[in-house]
This record gives sequence, C-alpha cells and structure tokens, in this order.
Amino acid sequence: MIRVALPYHLRTLAGVDGAEVELALEGAATLRAVLDALEERYPALRGTLRDYASGRRRPFIRFFA
Repeated sequence: MIRVALPYHLRTLAGVDGAEVELALEGAATLRAVLDALEERYPALRGTLRDYASGRRRPFIRFFA
C-alpha cells in the first residue's frame, strides 16, 4: 500500500477529503507506477502531475520516500 500526500490545490481538484490517499499497486512501486495509479483513480489530476506531450512530471511535484 502506497500513501500519497497531496497538496491542498490537488486535493480540491481531485475531490479528496484528508491530506493523504492510499493506492494499491501491482508490481514494483516506481514513480511512474504511482503517478499512473493516481491519475487512474483521480482522472481530474491528469495533466496536472505530468505534461501531456512529454510525460515528464511537472516541476512542482516532489517525491519523498
């Protein structure tokens, strides 16, 4: 189980209550897998975490393990 802490503006956009969401991943827990699962579960976040064209994460997205 992966816990993801979302900043206020992304929580509002996704319609999430609370500061964290939990994601279940199949396979290895890579950054790409976490972002894929997050965008799949919360479609409103598509394009806010990664650039549509290049697939690169946006500069304001930070990862902490």
